[in-house]
Amino acid sequence: MIQAIVLTFLASLMGTNGVPHFVVGISAREYPNLTGNSPTRNAVGGLVAFVIAGALIVVAQVGEHPWSAAIAGVLGALVMTVFHAGGGAFRLNRRFGKPMPSSGTLSSGA
Repeated sequence: MIQAIVLTFLASLMGTNGVPHFVVGISAREYPNLTGNSPTRNAVGGLVAFVIAGALIVVAQVGEHPWSAAIAGVLGALVMTVFHAGGGAFRLNRRFGKPMPSSGTLSSGA
């Protein structure tokens, strides 16, 4: 049961974190990303986050503990939602000395 809880929580964190990166990336806009703010890096990073989340769900054996996994998944999504809604990606960019994305402008990619 612990495996299902931990892995589902991590999968939910990864999947929820992938959403803003993927959506903004495929919209050809910049967003804070530790690998670079370009739309291409964000879109690919978001897609990789979705793949990792899916792999974690497969390994988590969710079917054996559906309620525990569901609660852990909701909590993981809540944590990442609050992080992004509070400007966490922008704060991390500043903390690590990364350049901030151009506000509202389209970028040429990579």
